[in-house]
Amino acid sequence: MPETEPKIESNSETKIEPEIKTKPETDTLTIDADTLDPAALAPAIHLDHCVIHVSDWERATAFYRDVLGAEVIAVGRGVAFRFGGVQLNVHGPGQVGDPRARIPVMPGGSDLCFRWSGPIEAAMAHLARHGVDVEQGPIARNGAAGPGMSVYFRDPDGSLMEFITYPPR
Repeated sequence: MPETEPKIESNSETKIEPEIKTKPETDTLTIDADTLDPAALAPAIHLDHCVIHVSDWERATAFYRDVLGAEVIAVGRGVAFRFGGVQLNVHGPGQVGDPRARIPVMPGGSDLCFRWSGPIEAAMAHLARHGVDVEQGPIARNGAAGPGMSVYFRDPDGSLMEFITYPPR
């Protein structure tokens, strides 16, 4: 195997060398073209979108746009919420996707975590400015980037939302 190709170990945590740096946002991996052939990442799987269900389009749109900073995308009779490279497709009144899960998620049945770029106290102040109560936290949690600090709150339908922030590296 040439030295510039990634070395993949098969254990519970796949490591790719040389080190790949991730962006702090929800975008997927970035690579240095001089050290890694992008084709080597072809089998990698990344989250593209998932589905939530809301009971009221206007109320949900205001929350996901104003509190979570989503870009609102018109879809049929409803919307989707986009966060950088990840999208939340939305089922709601008059708009349910097909195909769908065997037991579709109902309004209030989701549990989502969003990365906050800054101190957790700033996330709490942001929620307070928008009239959103913190249900739990700050509390130590582990997320996709390792140990961090989280706060929990609810969307208008009662789905559990989380902001997590990670210490600077």
